[in-house]
Amino acid sequence: MSATKEVRGTGLRAWVVRRLLLGAGQTVAVVLLVFALTEALPGDAAVALAGDQPDPARVAAIREALHLDRPAHERLVAWAAGLLHGDLGTSLTSGRPVATYLANGFGPTVLLAALTVALLIPVSVGLGVLAARHEGRLADRLISSATLGVYAVPEFALGVLLVTVFALRLGWLPPTAVGYGTDLLAHPAALVLPVLVLLARPVCSLARLVRAGMIDALASPYAAQARRYGIAGARVRYTHALPNALAPAAQQLARTIDWLLCGVIVVEALFVIPGLGTVLMNAVAERDVPVIQGLAVVFGLTAVVLNLGADLVARRFTPRAAVAA
Repeated sequence: MSATKEVRGTGLRAWVVRRLLLGAGQTVAVVLLVFALTEALPGDAAVALAGDQPDPARVAAIREALHLDRPAHERLVAWAAGLLHGDLGTSLTSGRPVATYLANGFGPTVLLAALTVALLIPVSVGLGVLAARHEGRLADRLISSATLGVYAVPEFALGVLLVTVFALRLGWLPPTAVGYGTDLLAHPAALVLPVLVLLARPVCSLARLVRAGMIDALASPYAAQARRYGIAGARVRYTHALPNALAPAAQQLARTIDWLLCGVIVVEALFVIPGLGTVLMNAVAERDVPVIQGLAVVFGLTAVVLNLGADLVARRFTPRAAVAA
């Protein structure tokens, strides 16, 4: 028994090392890709800063002051060296550190993401389990039809519909977060509609994944064996079947959290929320390349970390994955 545990522990360590090396490679790829894409953006920050009718000499002076006249490979090396020391760069338009922009937009985006995830997990798991328990019956058909229909509605269209009904027609909720600043927690009414829009599609996808996973797990040989031993149906469902059903859902949840933390630009723009998505839009409009690059790198690293965490959760909840590895 101890030998088996030792082998599994060694296999787990090797698996973690492989995932960390893969994550490091993905991080390097993200940095290179972000730099290449921002270099390909149309427009010039120096021209934008010079005004509507820029003088060529002034544009050249601005480019030299901002080091935009240096070759691309030199700027890439300097930027990557700064990243290794935690320096995301300095804004071209304001001269402020990029980290300041992140700090200003981080709070509202994380608040929306946290509220959405706090509701997403119990609601989606509950709906998925309920649909699986009543497979083929009325409850299953209603949940499957509703989740499929809601998932087909784009966030922007759903947001406009909710604002029209609950804000403009009924007057129950504010249509935007204008005037509330970044302290949205002090104004919970302004959070209701954005959270509902953010929650709608992830709930549908996760609930359907949990339903499919539960049906497969309940039909598996180990679940049938557990029932033959006289184990109660609820224990079979929640102790044996549900953990296996959560493995694919955990990976989808990681992608959803990444989507939320990266600032859902459409939702933040619709409800005028000063989060990371709004910061990114403003930076693109101003051709503020360091801010765009800093945000993109943070988003990419977030995706790498969350996917690694999702792989760990999936391995923990799926014994077959541990055996295969």
